[in-house]
Amino acid sequence: MKYRIRQIVLNAAQKAFENGDLPSGRVPEMQIEETRHPSHGDFSTNLAMVSAAIHKMPPRKIAQILVSSITALKGKASLIEKIEIAGPGFINFFLSSKAWHPVVDKILELDKRYGASNMGKKKKVQVEFVSANPTGPLHVGHGRGAAVGDSVGNILSFAGFDVKKEYYINDSGRQIRTLGTSVWLRLLQKTGREIQFPENCYKGEYIKDLACEILETQGDLFVEKDEKEAIEACARFAAGRILKGIKQDLASFGVKFDQWFSEQSLYDSGRVQRTIDDFKSKNLIYKEDGAFWFRTQDFGDEKNRVVVRNNGLTTYFASDIAYHMEKYERGFDKVIDVWGADHHGYIKRIDASIVAQGRKSEQFEVILIQLVNLLRAGKPVQMSTRAGEFVTLKDIVDEVGKDAARFMFLSRSYDSGLEFDLELAKQKNSDNPVYYVQYVHARITGILLKAKRENIIQDIDFNKGENLDLLTAAEEIHLMKILNTFKDNVEKSAQTLHPHLIFTYLLGLAAAFHGYYNKHKVITDNKEMTLARLSLVLGVKKVIRNGLTLLGVSAPERM
Repeated sequence: MKYRIRQIVLNAAQKAFENGDLPSGRVPEMQIEETRHPSHGDFSTNLAMVSAAIHKMPPRKIAQILVSSITALKGKASLIEKIEIAGPGFINFFLSSKAWHPVVDKILELDKRYGASNMGKKKKVQVEFVSANPTGPLHVGHGRGAAVGDSVGNILSFAGFDVKKEYYINDSGRQIRTLGTSVWLRLLQKTGREIQFPENCYKGEYIKDLACEILETQGDLFVEKDEKEAIEACARFAAGRILKGIKQDLASFGVKFDQWFSEQSLYDSGRVQRTIDDFKSKNLIYKEDGAFWFRTQDFGDEKNRVVVRNNGLTTYFASDIAYHMEKYERGFDKVIDVWGADHHGYIKRIDASIVAQGRKSEQFEVILIQLVNLLRAGKPVQMSTRAGEFVTLKDIVDEVGKDAARFMFLSRSYDSGLEFDLELAKQKNSDNPVYYVQYVHARITGILLKAKRENIIQDIDFNKGENLDLLTAAEEIHLMKILNTFKDNVEKSAQTLHPHLIFTYLLGLAAAFHGYYNKHKVITDNKEMTLARLSLVLGVKKVIRNGLTLLGVSAPERM
């Protein structure tokens, strides 16, 4: 609809120039915006104001000329009911009810592709998210990151980008060695040895379970191994088991990755060392006090960063530089990383390393996920991190279900902290947002099935609306206006990388449907009106489904 208004305005400006009413045919960048209040119409443009310098005329005078030109255009009558000039020169458009009827037909025709866009122009984008160390189960914070990353990937793909989702497995370095040590020490304790368990080791019950599993499969002779060899074996076994659990938990959460990328593979292939050597040759890595430093300060970081310590061990930064270089070599135009908020200080150094490679800073973006506070009936869920106790993603999904978990994680911008109430997520009423939205889909399915049983329609799905000119009630127009904005919301969500915009849109659409349904019967004694309203509610159902799909949430047929 916005595009159609834009074309009318552009045609009117051209006609006014041809008639000699405007001195120039140049049209500057203008805005066509939805108005915030019905008294201002449906859409508004600022063309008259941004054209004042070009035409050297007062904006209101330009607006009057444009309105006269629009009024004279053929074919606008069925679309525009009234035009008003407001304030310094805004042109407000009031659309006729007939203008909105094609929206329903478009939804029924495009079906699952309604709302899709080609704004991405197949640009290759990688979204890397979760990427938790395989040193323990995924926790609730990882769940929010998984929901955000997966939904961002879905939305970008729907908006025309060529998207790949990736999980970076941190299976190398100090934390993996600490994991191996933790399991090894618990294993020794299981065999009766007196062991003082270090503070810096992992303390969760899952570490004891892994130790028991090794003893069951390897036998007590395992403790006779050389300690270094035993710790490495424990690390490999534990990381493999934990990673398997992570994959299962993410699958249950509805997250599927195109690639699982191993950090260790960067070392095994020699890529980390080649990357360091390459930057050394360019004098971007230098030696000082026995360590090797990257000149990240030259590219906007607050200070230079160590890539190889004076003991010869590489830092995580070294492998991260190599990994991001490898991403771009795969042909990605843009790389999006989803990190926890505690990694904020890491952004500048990665950005610096990317710019040092000859890439643009705009080709790299980081989504920072703020913390989740778990509540139960409004009260905080108590956890003891010192004892290694935390609520896992699996715990959440098992208790409230995948759909409720994902929807709640996406209910606010990831820039803000989130309070996740487990009891609210299980409620089957309008207080629970996922139930509130999904119920619309199920309710409409029930209406369509009833219409089929009564032989009003042959099938509950059809691709052409009927008698749409009968849809003139204020609530029907309101619904069609909201349906019309779905694509705009998808594009805005893709541009800003904020999936909560789709959540907000769905809540608004659900509220509009509930208001409509409470006031108007869909199936009436008037068959023509019934068919018109069935067409409208089927359109609502399809858009609800499309929006929920972007968020990785199901659209149930019954509830």
